[in-house]
Amino acid sequence: MGVYKRGGTYWFKFVWNGETVRESAKTGNKRTAEQIEAARKTALAKGEAGIRDRRPVPTLKAFVPRFDKAIETNCAEKPRTVEFYKSRSSQLAKSELGVRRLDRIDEDLIEKYRQTRAATKSRLGRVLAPGSINRELATLRRLMRLAYDWKVIDRVPRIKMLRGERNREFTLPSDREAVYLAALPFPLCDVATVLLDTGLRLGELLSLDWRQVRLEPVRGAKFGFLTILSGKSKNSKSRNVPLGPRVAEILNQHEPKREGLVFTRADGTALQASLLGQQQKRVRELLKFPKDFVLHSLRHSFGTRLGEAGADAFTIMRLMGHSTVTVSQRYVHPSPEAVELAFGRLMELNLQKAGTNPGTLGMAS
Repeated sequence: MGVYKRGGTYWFKFVWNGETVRESAKTGNKRTAEQIEAARKTALAKGEAGIRDRRPVPTLKAFVPRFDKAIETNCAEKPRTVEFYKSRSSQLAKSELGVRRLDRIDEDLIEKYRQTRAATKSRLGRVLAPGSINRELATLRRLMRLAYDWKVIDRVPRIKMLRGERNREFTLPSDREAVYLAALPFPLCDVATVLLDTGLRLGELLSLDWRQVRLEPVRGAKFGFLTILSGKSKNSKSRNVPLGPRVAEILNQHEPKREGLVFTRADGTALQASLLGQQQKRVRELLKFPKDFVLHSLRHSFGTRLGEAGADAFTIMRLMGHSTVTVSQRYVHPSPEAVELAFGRLMELNLQKAGTNPGTLGMAS
């Protein structure tokens, strides 16, 4: 046992957990061979204890390229999501957090970053909105979680969002819908109608391909449908969204090309969300709608109208591609009449199961 010489080279031999370890030290120096044997035993001990040799932990700035690459890979079909994260990871890299090692970024440093950003003014001299800062914090949280998953760090610090973020939940009134749609220029006129009647996310519409369109109903259905391959959430699944008459008419007008993207510019190039946003802003100001009326409001209006039509939360979840039914529940506001109707149906069902004739209730036996 121990170090011994074979020819001109030292070997070592020992028993570890009942098994013999015999290896060449690849040296003719006995002392060096003994050191190599000791190092081998140490490595085995570390492995049993779950200890691993740590690589140097990178700074946030040094880690950002790896994060961006992961976002590009995982969100390849969502260019707007990629743009969202890359722009904010760039901001984080330029901040005071950028020079910090990831394992040194704790709750205290994050709180200081929140306070610094809350006091920062934009190029227009305005204080940054809580929503803008929260998008940066959300990016930081995803970056830190990715570093944890890759075993770069051992823990993810708790990251709190700022309060006071405005929720844009404007719903387009039905009595102003016709005026709004009539004022829209191309291509927003088509885009807005589809968003309003399908509840798609803008990104889902902009990436919609003709292979996802089925204009004719199938298997006894009343409507054609769009197949949306995935939603915003990583937990979302593909879903079919029925086509109402207005959307079907718009798609039939676009049908001659029948390949590539459904919605494009007049020259056939891809639509940009920025162009649609500019058109929406001009019409909003012209018709004196509130600033909260953004294109996403059309999706919210779709969900609200579904709820008003009596759709349950699970149906809304399926049509809109929500990750959880909790998100869908905010659109469900049952009226007193709906509550009475549901209760009446329950009573009828109970009576049927009991084999009781409703007309005999209350009669003496």
